[in-house]
Amino acid sequence: MIPQTPIALTIAGSDSGGGAGVQADIKAMSANGCYGASVITAITAQNTTTVTAIHEVPADLVAAQIEAVLSDIDVRAIKLGMLFSVPIIDVVAKGIAGFAGPIVVDPVMVAKTGDTLLQRSAIDAMIDKILPLATLVTPNLPEAAQLLGEAPARTPDDMAAQAMRLLSMGPGAVLMKGGHAEGDTCTDVLVDESGILATLAADRVATRNTHGTGCTYSAAIAANLSKGLELDVAVWVAHRYLQGAISAADQLQIGKGHGPVHHFYGQW
Repeated sequence: MIPQTPIALTIAGSDSGGGAGVQADIKAMSANGCYGASVITAITAQNTTTVTAIHEVPADLVAAQIEAVLSDIDVRAIKLGMLFSVPIIDVVAKGIAGFAGPIVVDPVMVAKTGDTLLQRSAIDAMIDKILPLATLVTPNLPEAAQLLGEAPARTPDDMAAQAMRLLSMGPGAVLMKGGHAEGDTCTDVLVDESGILATLAADRVATRNTHGTGCTYSAAIAANLSKGLELDVAVWVAHRYLQGAISAADQLQIGKGHGPVHHFYGQW
């Protein structure tokens, strides 16, 4: 018998530079042994130095993409990335409301270049309509601060406390990503209602090529969830994969700014 194919769906924006967004998601899913399907919410004109234009995909076309994929393909996990606007958030929330598998939400707000990827008017819609659907939400420290209306966490204890407050918004678990903190060690904290499930630490890699790390991390988690791994194991495997991709990033020569991580460091 042919074994069941692990399939994950990414609902996110397109990055023309290939380092983040849907392109990074599909690369990360593939590298983690998962077939990646996609729904594109926005088209960005983007490279390693800047985002020069964003074109929002019409909400009805986003809804049609979701329906087309979920009506035919046996998706086992969903990853949400750049949703950009209230109309897109509305149709995505409606389109995945009945989905029975795990949903990983990466609350994309700002690109590595500093460009805004979520309209300010859409933050409340994200909180009200998307976070309650999430099996896991994966904010970095600035994103968590924006969602909570607080200053960014500075220590792992602060991160755990903010994660607990984010749980009150409805997600099943929160992965606070510590890459924006200071120090030689990057620490991530995974929390659910029972408390801290895991603390994941890694040495900070001296590279500027970290474009798409958040997309890559959350997509790798979704890929491993689609394979049936428990949440804490899926996060641990994805964390280990991401550290390898960051460590190998300088093997690539892509662009003049913040280059991508090396998604396929295990293959070439």
